[in-house]
Amino acid sequence: MGRVSPYHRAQSARERLASIIASFPRVRALVIGDLMLDRYIWGQVRRISPEAPVPVVHIMRESVSPGGAGNVATNVHALGGQVVACGIIGRDHDGRRLLRELTAQGVNVAGVVTDGASMTISKTRIIAHNQQVVRLDREPHEARNSQGQAKIRTFVQKHLGDFDVIVVSDYGKGVVDAELLALLAELRKRCPFVYLIDPKQRNFAHYRGASLVKPNKEEAGLATGTDIHDESALLQAGAHLLELWQAEAVLVSRGEEGMSLFKRSGRVQHFPTTAHEVFDVTGAGDTVLATCAVALGAGASFEEATILANHAAGVVVGKVGTATVTPRELCTALGLRKR
Repeated sequence: MGRVSPYHRAQSARERLASIIASFPRVRALVIGDLMLDRYIWGQVRRISPEAPVPVVHIMRESVSPGGAGNVATNVHALGGQVVACGIIGRDHDGRRLLRELTAQGVNVAGVVTDGASMTISKTRIIAHNQQVVRLDREPHEARNSQGQAKIRTFVQKHLGDFDVIVVSDYGKGVVDAELLALLAELRKRCPFVYLIDPKQRNFAHYRGASLVKPNKEEAGLATGTDIHDESALLQAGAHLLELWQAEAVLVSRGEEGMSLFKRSGRVQHFPTTAHEVFDVTGAGDTVLATCAVALGAGASFEEATILANHAAGVVVGKVGTATVTPRELCTALGLRKR
């Protein structure tokens, strides 16, 4: 039997990626984490203020969209997946607006807990000439209401079997805590499921047993106490993270340097960035997480999921603001025909 030519191997790989993307609509995902409202004020700068050396932004329009874990959920839906959001919002105007935006973008909000004692997290970005001028954050300073977190855990236990993939989008704002992470680790031990985590420093010690954990380079360095300044340090950090988090795989996003995939078996694999133009990196990590989630939920390998996520990130950083990627855009970026 003759060897398979490089052309046929490449063609087979392309067909495999197209098949995975075509399977996205069958994936049912639960996204748990810190839900936020992203508000954008778009304008133009024509002069510097006479009161202080700051630009004067003439407002042209305003827009809002789900942020944080909400952006992960909208990315899952934009890619064709079925998604339920699970998190805590306040009984306030921003909370009501966030629910409307999530619903309008195709996200099921059955797992969202409304807490009258809490405040909906919001981030207001002022953008002039496609560049952020300043960001204004509004978030609670006190710890989250334990009753709200208990409701999250109850929802997860009751509905876990309804999903193909569980995604934890941790922004360090209190929804994701040690108890929730311990519950998910225990549930996965009993009955394995596809489980992804986007980590934050406050919970580094509590992540356990995920399919894939996706830190950026800075987070990987903080979690391991490593100054990742070269490939040797990166390799050391990746190996350490696999053990620390007892994960099947760790995907380190490295900005313009691309991504590096570490698995318990096999050598580290590096994936160079595919971005051609970078206008805004807001939410790019959310897009990577969402793409990995639907890809793994559709049966992709870690390598295939990383390839798809890398190209999805390359698309989204070419847009301004919190953005999503569609299957058609992803296929175009990969040079595939959408099925």
